[in-house]
Amino acid sequence: MIRVILVDDHVVVRTGVKRLLEEQADLRVIAEAATGDDAYKLYQQYQPDVLILDMNMPGSSGLATLGQLIARYVKAKVIMFSMHTEVSFAVQAISAGAKGYVLKSSTPEEMIQAVRQVASGKSYLSAEVAQNIALHNLSQENDPTRVLTPREFEIFRLLAEGAEVDMIASTLKIGHKTVANYQTQLKHKLNIHTPIQLVRLALKHHIISLH
Repeated sequence: MIRVILVDDHVVVRTGVKRLLEEQADLRVIAEAATGDDAYKLYQQYQPDVLILDMNMPGSSGLATLGQLIARYVKAKVIMFSMHTEVSFAVQAISAGAKGYVLKSSTPEEMIQAVRQVASGKSYLSAEVAQNIALHNLSQENDPTRVLTPREFEIFRLLAEGAEVDMIASTLKIGHKTVANYQTQLKHKLNIHTPIQLVRLALKHHIISLH
C-alpha cells in the first residue's frame, strides 16, 4: 500500500484527487492539508511514501515548503502539483528536491502513474512539461533565471509580484536582512538594476503574468 499525504488549499481539488487515488487498490490518502505549515507537521507525524504538494498556496508556498522538507528529510518523495507549464517552475522544483512534477491539467492516469513511479524511487514529469524542457534545451534562448537557486527563484517571483520585504520575510520565515541580501544577489546574477527591469524579466520568462 502506497501511503499519500495530499496538500492543496482548494478543498474541491483535494476531494477530486483523493477520490481518484483511492479508486486504486494500492493507493491510500492518509492525511490532507491546506497550507505548507500543516504539510510539514503532517509529514513529521505520518512519514508518508509520497507527498503531493500544491506549488501555489497562500502563506508559505509549495516551493518554500519543499525546501523546508528536504532540508530535514533528504529522502522525502515529493510530487509538486502545479498549474505552471513553464520550464523555469519545473526546473526549480526538481532542483529543490522534488521527485515529480505533475500539472493540474494532467490526465488522471498521469497522476496515478506519477505516484506509483515516485513511490518506487523513480522520477516523474508530466508529458507536457517534459516536452517543454526538451524544446527549451534545444532552443538558443538564454533564460538567466535558470542560474537561480530555488530560494533565489522564490524571492525573485515574490518581488516581481510586488511583494514588500516585510511580506517576503514573513512568508518565507526568514529575516529582513536575509531578504535584502538576496535582493542584492539577484541584481548581480540577473544584471538588473531597477524593479521595472525585474518585472520585465519575470514577464518575459513567464514567471508572472498580467491579469
